[in-house]
Amino acid sequence: MIALLKLSPVLVLGILMRLGLDILLAAPLALVYAILVGMIIGKLRFNDLMDAAIENLKHILVVFLILQMAYAVATCFMETGVAASIINMALSMGLTAKIVAMVALLVTAILSIATGTSWGTFAACAPIFLWLNHIVGGSQVLTIAAIAGGSCFGDNIGLISDTTVVSSSLQGVQIVDRVRHQGVWSFLCLVAGAAAFYFAAVNMGLPDTAGSANEAIAQIPQSVWEALQEKRPAAVTLLNQVKAGVPYYMIIPLLFVLVLAAIGTNTLVCLGSGILGSLVFGYFAGTVTDLMKFLEMVQSSFADAGSWVIVMMLWIGAFGGVMRRMDAFDSIANLVMRCVTKVRHLMFANGLLCLIGNAALADEMAQIVTMSPIIKDLTDKHVKGDDKAMYKLALRNATFADAMGVFGSQLIPWHVYLAFFVGIAYAVYPVAEGTVSITDIILHNYLAWIAVLSMLILTLTGLDRFIPLFSLPREPEVQLVKE
Repeated sequence: MIALLKLSPVLVLGILMRLGLDILLAAPLALVYAILVGMIIGKLRFNDLMDAAIENLKHILVVFLILQMAYAVATCFMETGVAASIINMALSMGLTAKIVAMVALLVTAILSIATGTSWGTFAACAPIFLWLNHIVGGSQVLTIAAIAGGSCFGDNIGLISDTTVVSSSLQGVQIVDRVRHQGVWSFLCLVAGAAAFYFAAVNMGLPDTAGSANEAIAQIPQSVWEALQEKRPAAVTLLNQVKAGVPYYMIIPLLFVLVLAAIGTNTLVCLGSGILGSLVFGYFAGTVTDLMKFLEMVQSSFADAGSWVIVMMLWIGAFGGVMRRMDAFDSIANLVMRCVTKVRHLMFANGLLCLIGNAALADEMAQIVTMSPIIKDLTDKHVKGDDKAMYKLALRNATFADAMGVFGSQLIPWHVYLAFFVGIAYAVYPVAEGTVSITDIILHNYLAWIAVLSMLILTLTGLDRFIPLFSLPREPEVQLVKE
């Protein structure tokens, strides 16, 4: 009973989230409740609990700088034409019904890496690809599922994604190391997903009629433009840039970021190169005409990051510190340890815990910040190995929390992520409402299924050793500690 009471703050947080409360309100309420539980059940002093909360926050301070830079890069890429150049390069070939879903997957995957936002990517690309799909006679459900899956790709591996930043920081790993660890696996998932969408389209017998971006944008009703302007104004800017056209060299700032990350450059340097690159190339492309306005846009992005994400992390970080101080997660650890006999089994259990937590909280960020301390404690307390081996396990835990959050959200019917995507799809393409259901989208989101299942299976079986940089250390390099 005591163990359940110590865990009850997590349940309270989940209930508040399911009732529709924003995490900025749910987290403080859960924190207050956790402090009361710690004082009454754990017999701890208030000052001790507050010290634990503050100590936990020290480990994530650097993430605030990275998040602000990430928001600035995302805005710069959306506003200066970097994102538009990616879309125009893909659409210039003229798409047919057989390949529109596959191309939508690839374009949204690249764009989500460039912008760091799955919600913004979906809002920007759904009008183009859904109306283009309408023109060429493609499959509505395939295209919606492809845009949803691709939009989540960058959230799992993008340097400027808030979920990537947060999940990495909570495990104490460098973001660049994390991206390199899962890079080959992520690429293989994307290739497999693209192939799945193509063969599904061929199996449906879809036609070979070609269409263009300008035709698709011209088909967008005025009501859709107004809805986007209200919900995602950056998507309107992007659509206008796609329609007007931007030079293809505007993709270079994104290449700066990706290349620097690949060679192991510090994350802040990578992000800074993206901001500087979008300024310089945007000036030559004519998308940047006033330096002061550009700097004001960067400043506004810093404010946007601090207005929600950073505040949310402060509350959740404090909540995690209090929960850890009263050993609230020991009961979960004991249950898991009864079921596992190898380190791989434990890591597999960590992945399942993240997936279950995501389903319970129905919010990927809430899952990341709630479950990350649990799986970190499980690993640190019950696995013995050298620093290098333990770091690899931490990299996998960070990838688990993120992948089971963003990709797992696509397989949970009641998840807020999926609800947002479906709402945007119906808003920008009303034809889909009543003909495409959430269940249909889940069944056809091949990338999400491939990512979630492959990560769990590869971890459990040890087949991850065949994927470069993705393998976990094996016994006896690491050993499971039962007591």
